[in-house]
Amino acid sequence: MFEATREIYWNVGHGVLIPMYLFAIIAIGILVYGFKKRLELYKIGRPLNRFDNKAERFQFMLKNVIGQIKVLRVPGPGIAHALFFWGFLLLTIGTTLVFLQADILHPLLGIKFLKGAFYKLFSLTLDIAGLIAILMMIGLFVRRFFVKPEGLETSKDDYIMHGLLFAILITGFLIEGVRMAATELKVNPSLAVWSPIGLMVAKMFSGMNESSLLSLHIGLWWIHMFLAFGFIASIPYIKFRHIFTTSANYFFNDFRQKGSIDTIDLENEEAESFGVSKVNEFTWKDIFDSDACTKCKRCQDRCPAYNTGKPLSPMKLILDIGEAAVNGAETNVIEKISTDVIWSCTTCRACQEICPANNEHVNKIIEMRRNLVLMEGEFPGEEVMMAMNNVEVNGNPMGLGFASRGDWAEGLDVKVMSEDSDVDILYFVGCYASFDKRNQQVAKSFIKLCNAAGIKVGILGKEEKCCGEPVRKMGNEYLYQMVAMENIETIKSYNVKKIVTTCPHCFNTLGRDYKDLGFDIEVEHYTTFLRRLINDGKLKIKPVSFECTYHDSCYIGRYMDIFEEPREVLKAAGGNIKEMSKNRLESFCCGAGGGRIIAEESIGEKISVKRVKMAEETGANMLVSNCPFCLTMFEDGVKMAELDEKLKPRDLAELLVERLES
Repeated sequence: MFEATREIYWNVGHGVLIPMYLFAIIAIGILVYGFKKRLELYKIGRPLNRFDNKAERFQFMLKNVIGQIKVLRVPGPGIAHALFFWGFLLLTIGTTLVFLQADILHPLLGIKFLKGAFYKLFSLTLDIAGLIAILMMIGLFVRRFFVKPEGLETSKDDYIMHGLLFAILITGFLIEGVRMAATELKVNPSLAVWSPIGLMVAKMFSGMNESSLLSLHIGLWWIHMFLAFGFIASIPYIKFRHIFTTSANYFFNDFRQKGSIDTIDLENEEAESFGVSKVNEFTWKDIFDSDACTKCKRCQDRCPAYNTGKPLSPMKLILDIGEAAVNGAETNVIEKISTDVIWSCTTCRACQEICPANNEHVNKIIEMRRNLVLMEGEFPGEEVMMAMNNVEVNGNPMGLGFASRGDWAEGLDVKVMSEDSDVDILYFVGCYASFDKRNQQVAKSFIKLCNAAGIKVGILGKEEKCCGEPVRKMGNEYLYQMVAMENIETIKSYNVKKIVTTCPHCFNTLGRDYKDLGFDIEVEHYTTFLRRLINDGKLKIKPVSFECTYHDSCYIGRYMDIFEEPREVLKAAGGNIKEMSKNRLESFCCGAGGGRIIAEESIGEKISVKRVKMAEETGANMLVSNCPFCLTMFEDGVKMAELDEKLKPRDLAELLVERLES
């Protein structure tokens, strides 16, 4: 009875150890040298601490890398890549176990664990893993070189990578098959069934004589070894480097609240400039991201700017920064990328949410915008400069008199804080709900809903200013901090306990960004606020059936992970939601984010038009949102797309008011 095991250095002998380890040292040396050169490139950038909370970071990295969580968000190629990764990972683990037994545990301690039932499971697992890896490689090969999806760039790196990985996997099975043809097929056929793929290969060589099998095995063994060491040595020099850099990028994750932006110390007398124009003004992490990029184009596929004919490709932007770094620390990255690219971004975070490399795109763009605005006085258009002047003078981008900011509330049961601050919540209205007639209807609806639920509401009226979000996203950090500090001082003077806003941009800004300026009052978006009032029985809604499609605002959805609450509110009102193909995390931007609400959209197709067409495709006659920017864009988009008779934009609050129990 033969024991279930195999001789590890069968046929090649232990004499190969010295040359094998010599070549291994050389390959590892080349790898280390390559990454040392890459490290010098990263060091061009400014310092950034992404090494705190190491245990949390390591756990996050393991979960995302081993689980392939972001990779799997895309069916098809995502599943293929994940299966290939798991297959190759198992083969790497198997090789490591062989190394441990053959070169450490057995010669030093006489321990052999690759035997018996464990060896059978080991052999079966590696065979299946190798087969899966090859099949997935074939699928990915066909996709890249024959299907050729639009926007998927192919370079010589891709030819090298596919060729090398195929050669390593196939020679591995050939070595196993030739060995089994000379051994197990003849003396232990019952063990051969635990290596099913090797057995198939072995049968192909079963007619060869023993001398030929031994010679072929030695030749294949050396070829496989050199291929494996070539793979190791090549990692830092081609796209293989993302094996390390993409994994490390999860360790370097930004654990701040999503959407956080560095608040500039504008009083820093040592600062020579603000924002970024040259490579060395980026952080090391910004440069590192270019090495982590896998060029999978997922970010590009989801970018609303790219998909409406704008010059912005989030993938290319990341890679351009890396190329600029190679050209030198003083390279002007804005010139390389171009201002049209920089101004096109809506900061919707679709790119970051889907990126399997965990790259950070949005803040890079904001930093370049800061330099353009604060240092160069450059704007995407005169209308943006005018809007910023209006914010500075009148506290709103429309340029309307600040004294009329609370006029919309006349005749409603709402208090002005300067007259009576005894309220349950402060409603931070925002510029559009204060001055835009269409969005004033939303503000009025919200007040009526609060009245119906017995909630005492206060507003700041003429004391309220723009939250500063649009001008900040456009790069004007100075103006943002100016209006933010005025708002904070005003709100704190009334001892406000809770703020509710109907604007996701105000919600993000007051609830997250103002914290850097010493603001710590609870802020809630009206969507979750109303959902809770309904669930608690304080807000009585009589459901009346209607059909609609719902748009996930970027700043409520991707930024704040609020997806189900608004849908629950719609259903409570009697809504039957027909989802657009792009919804929740995959939602398509309305086009107003990133300060684009105050800028003309002069390049390519209107983003809002593309989005309303997606809504029309559902067959629903109503497009529901919960953001004044989105509502404004959809009103315009419906007209431009000539869908006035087919689609009506509505706000969540308006639908609830119509269904209040009398």
